[in-house]
Amino acid sequence: MRRLLPRGAGGGFFEGAHSVSTSHFVETQFAFAVAIKKLPTPSTNPPWAWYSRNKWRNIRLLSVSPRFANENLVMGRAFEVRKLSMAKTAAAKTKVYSKYGKQIYVLAKNTNPDPEANTTLRGLIEKAKKDQVPAHVIEKALEKASGSGGEDYSVARYEGFGPGGCSVIVDCLSDNANRTITDVRNCFTKTGAKMGAPGSVAHMFDHLAVLSLKSTAEEEVLEALLAADVDVTDVEVEDGQLTVFAPATAFYEAKQALLQALPDTELEVEEITFLPQSRVELAADDVPMFEKFLALLNDCDDVQDVYHNATLPT
Repeated sequence: MRRLLPRGAGGGFFEGAHSVSTSHFVETQFAFAVAIKKLPTPSTNPPWAWYSRNKWRNIRLLSVSPRFANENLVMGRAFEVRKLSMAKTAAAKTKVYSKYGKQIYVLAKNTNPDPEANTTLRGLIEKAKKDQVPAHVIEKALEKASGSGGEDYSVARYEGFGPGGCSVIVDCLSDNANRTITDVRNCFTKTGAKMGAPGSVAHMFDHLAVLSLKSTAEEEVLEALLAADVDVTDVEVEDGQLTVFAPATAFYEAKQALLQALPDTELEVEEITFLPQSRVELAADDVPMFEKFLALLNDCDDVQDVYHNATLPT
């Protein structure tokens, strides 16, 4: 829309080099207000039916001074940015809820749906609660697993080499294997990565249970783990943070031993994961493609976890 320039105190406006009559000025004010303020277009009622003193003042200000229009446009852009940010946050939460919902459902359906009698399921539920998964999501997954029928999810693991030559393991839960492998393969091909055969990179990772808490009682923790017949892989203390590494199959035993040895502490990390035996530092040119690669995998509904041995350049 062309900017209206004041003609003078007597009335009328200039639009470029052409004079605008008083009636045309009123129509232009109204159209300008509709465009900027998003006021309702009077398809059935005439403009004067909804004019009030304040609205008329706003229309005059918007028509005479573009500064007010710019402020409204800036506020509109800020709102759009905020709305987009909120949408991304909601999508991230939905992804987390879906991830835990699937995991709880599959574990409960294939084992015992009673958390009190199933220590593995109870641990997964506790982890979900720490990640702020709502109770109704957990309850729905348990109820679904207790009933008959439902989806049949299968575990799928894909391996390959990501951008910069890093090693990647992708764990999925799928009810449609063809769809899942197609989605994962697209993530590799779109970023110049390469999928490998099963076992091509898994031997470069250790499958371990990791438990971490704030403590420096290394000897006390080690004695408690050995007393519980836990085959401890390693115990590290760094900056007041104690981390225990144990075989994945000894996750629950190691956790119970830690809580008994240090009952007043809370575990900050408790997970079963793949830890790389060595790291690969990415070149600066590979970082954008690597981030895109992880973003594409995160957008796949069937992808549960992604493990890699890449480190970003400092």
